[in-house]
Amino acid sequence: MYFFISQLAISDILLPTDVVPNMLHILLNNGGAMTIIGCITQFNFFCASEAFECLLLTVMSYDRYVAICNPLRYTSVMTSVCCVKLAIITMLLGLSMAFTESITISMLTFCGPNIIDHFFCDLLPLLEVSCSDTFIVQREIFLLSIPSLLIPTSIIIYSYGNIVLAIIRIPSSTGRQKAFFTCSSHLTVVSIFYWSIFSVYVVPSKGKTLTISKILSLIYTVFTPLINPIIYSLRNKDIKRAAYDVILKYRR
Repeated sequence: MYFFISQLAISDILLPTDVVPNMLHILLNNGGAMTIIGCITQFNFFCASEAFECLLLTVMSYDRYVAICNPLRYTSVMTSVCCVKLAIITMLLGLSMAFTESITISMLTFCGPNIIDHFFCDLLPLLEVSCSDTFIVQREIFLLSIPSLLIPTSIIIYSYGNIVLAIIRIPSSTGRQKAFFTCSSHLTVVSIFYWSIFSVYVVPSKGKTLTISKILSLIYTVFTPLINPIIYSLRNKDIKRAAYDVILKYRR
């Protein structure tokens, strides 16, 4: 679990690093300019970080599923080698999907005025300013959403469905509380992240104002990476104990 939390922390560092500096520049200067290459590069790193986090949260849900539904087999299934392989696979898949999408978008024609009313180079604003036919890009996005969003969502729902059934079967209330506490942090992070993602990219944009779209984008690009460490820290006794030891050490 701690290995996957460390990978989640890496993702939570990469995403704001890609978005926040340019966002602050735009806010301080009431606007900003980027080259097309720079915009697509930012979009590529943004997609890679988002896809990596989607897949990583899915792997973490499987980890919780094995821990609660098959506790006696947990150490033999989720070995150190298995965890490293899963982390590398999710990272490579995220990079490959982002690279594929970025290459396709780079083939579009942007004939100006290339003004994006957003705080970073997101998918929908880029498609809106393009004067090319975006049919191929939209079909590609739909196909890539299957391995990056739909399949991970299905795995998470299946994992937590089995986890809930396993928790219900636990006879003692103490055991049920302990089992639920084991996956409550991850479930909270998943709920916030996927709610904001689905609100932006899956829910129809008709009737949704540009301000609301920006706020929702701000949630999963800045707010979620900021709150993830807080959620895991507040709900994890080991992390709280380690933080307490560090505070005592510096007080001495």
